[in-house]
Amino acid sequence: MRVETACQALREKRRLEIRYDGYTRVVEVHACGTTSDGNAVMRVWQVRGGSESGERTGWKLLRLDETRSLELLEETSEAPRRGYAKNDKAIAHIRCQM
Repeated sequence: MRVETACQALREKRRLEIRYDGYTRVVEVHACGTTSDGNAVMRVWQVRGGSESGERTGWKLLRLDETRSLELLEETSEAPRRGYAKNDKAIAHIRCQM
């Protein structure tokens, strides 16, 4: 279900609000799929919110099984962001991408 929501956000050019590592974050999905270990992940540009690393904006690779909630926002995604590269090597099996 989370993969479908992430891919819907990408297709509809909408931002997602998520809870991850105890922080609320607003992200723009650029790619979604699974790692070689079988973990569902999404490559995102974080627009705002908290982060364990203290980096409030920038590129993140987030595991979907560690995401506590995903909500499609009525905010338009500005993806693709500078630095995005298709066929992300961290995602072994890509389900959707820009």
